[in-house]
Amino acid sequence: MSTHINAKKGDIAESVLLPGDPLRAKWIAETFLENPICYNEVRGMFGYTGTYKDKKISVQGSGMGIPSAMIYYHELINDFGVKNMIRVGSAGSYQKDVTIRDIVLAMAASTTSGINNCRFINADYSPTANFDLFMKAAVYAKEHKIPIKAGNVLSSDEFYEDDPDAYKKWAEFGVLCVEMEASGLYTVAAKYNVKALAILTISDSLITGERTTSLERETSFRQMIEIALGVL
Repeated sequence: MSTHINAKKGDIAESVLLPGDPLRAKWIAETFLENPICYNEVRGMFGYTGTYKDKKISVQGSGMGIPSAMIYYHELINDFGVKNMIRVGSAGSYQKDVTIRDIVLAMAASTTSGINNCRFINADYSPTANFDLFMKAAVYAKEHKIPIKAGNVLSSDEFYEDDPDAYKKWAEFGVLCVEMEASGLYTVAAKYNVKALAILTISDSLITGERTTSLERETSFRQMIEIALGVL
């Protein structure tokens, strides 16, 4: 048993979907998995294991932001032997051609977080997706005629920034969207030599101001989940 996940060895599959929202974890488990069993309720961060097309799959909420998420990523890998980790989350668009409900595969994750400054002093570490998972996601989406976009995303430490135009610099350098966990996921996965990918659905746009509701973010975005499960 780990500090934040009340599960026993064998309760969690080697392949895990990782939404930030624990209620989305519950929705994914109840909607897509057969015979889901809840193995964790500590701090309300739900975790479930079930099967999808006869394959054992888990889904674990991770909270908002890199510090919260990295706790769960670390424990899943080191305490439960997880090998494949796919973040399924929402993101805000930085580009005109990235619109509401578009799906983005995060090839790399820039960040405003100082988390890696503790490891790489006066240097920039560039966390990237696992190539195998990335290619499987791209191929699955193409075969099932699901439009995707792929590129660099920003993992931000702030949801409410003082400067509402701060995103424009990132947009100028081609960053597609902003979220809050992918950089932490890719860093931890690289450190422990496991596979990781972030699949994101655009929930709002900093360009147009359009946004989805909290209920839509919690219980929709089905195509993102279908790609993730298809990869695993």
